[in-house]
Amino acid sequence: MNVTHLECALCGQRHEANTLQNLCVTCGKPLLVRYDLKKAAETLSPDSLAGRESSLWRYREVLPVVDEANIVSLGEGWTPLFKTDRLAATLPIKLGLYIKDEGQNPTQSFKARGMTAAISMANELGVTKLAVPSAGNAAGAMAAYAALAGMEANIFMPADTPHANIVECRQTGANVRLIDGLITDCGKIVAERKEEMGWFDVSTLKEPYRVEGKKTMGYEIAEQFSNESLVISDENGNRNSSPKTHNSSPGKLRLPDVIMYPTGGGTGLIGMWKAFDEMEQMGWIGSERPRMVSVQSETCAPIVRAFHAGERFADEFENASTVASGLRVPKAIGDFLILDAIRASGGTAVTVTDAELVAAVAEIGALTGIFTAPEGAACLPALRKLIKQKAVREGESVVIFNTGSGVKYLEAFA
Repeated sequence: MNVTHLECALCGQRHEANTLQNLCVTCGKPLLVRYDLKKAAETLSPDSLAGRESSLWRYREVLPVVDEANIVSLGEGWTPLFKTDRLAATLPIKLGLYIKDEGQNPTQSFKARGMTAAISMANELGVTKLAVPSAGNAAGAMAAYAALAGMEANIFMPADTPHANIVECRQTGANVRLIDGLITDCGKIVAERKEEMGWFDVSTLKEPYRVEGKKTMGYEIAEQFSNESLVISDENGNRNSSPKTHNSSPGKLRLPDVIMYPTGGGTGLIGMWKAFDEMEQMGWIGSERPRMVSVQSETCAPIVRAFHAGERFADEFENASTVASGLRVPKAIGDFLILDAIRASGGTAVTVTDAELVAAVAEIGALTGIFTAPEGAACLPALRKLIKQKAVREGESVVIFNTGSGVKYLEAFA
């Protein structure tokens, strides 16, 4: 609709938007979709959203599909934002604490957002065969959306991927190969074989459109934080009053002070940062931004290590391991975009142990009724560490992103 071109996130090289593209032809870094936001704002505004469909496609003007007939959707997005007062009461200071529950997406994770956008665009551009390396939830989402679109799905996963993900992919018609190694090893196989096999690679940030689906989390946060009827309180399940936040300008939508995001490939964090920029250009928000916090496991923390070392790019994390399979990404292709966003926002990066994140699943569940993925639960002990360091202050608003459902990780709780 309003797409003007694709742009390399590092060198700025312009690429055509109406042809199949993976990485920048000049430097091999991710491509991002650019829009005519002035044109988009003619029909897309906060007031225009009332009555639109309760899915991420409500933001149609800033999503890339031209012909709506090509959209491949299972009703993803528009997940609930919960105000968790009982959980907040366990913290040493008073906060407005919220959980954005992405486990309520189709295929039970935020990966559905990226795959609806990527596979819709693949559908529009005539793709019939897809391939992806995955640590679990991206594979399940890809298999489901490929099945809906009638495409061949080829999935490469580490052999120790949670069993639920493997079963899910096979039961939705995908060709599944289990590999002795990490997601990076799976990615190498896809790269080596895709030309010969005629696959289009939908790896994280190796095509331009998954991030477009993920960015809608940023649009939703702004909408939900600015409308008291869209926030659910854990006090008797009642709707809560509008969240209080310092990140607002007069007449603009509001954002939280802090966003805690579990980071593997980091596409969700990158996408939200892109969404905030688009919203500012369209006049929805001012220049204020949430402080973005990247949360990783101590045993796979390339972003945290690079952040504290002052590096813009993150070296591969050797011997990566964690029960939170979505965090087991030893080398993220979008590392510089994650690190740029953290620093530009005044945020930080923090690690937790596997024992801490597994224990946090039960703590969150007992106080909120949300059975979080270990990745999302990691944000709670990370938040406690930031409070102790005085990096989060009394009275601030904090959103924890639960990126998936704990049902997918039963082995982690054995």
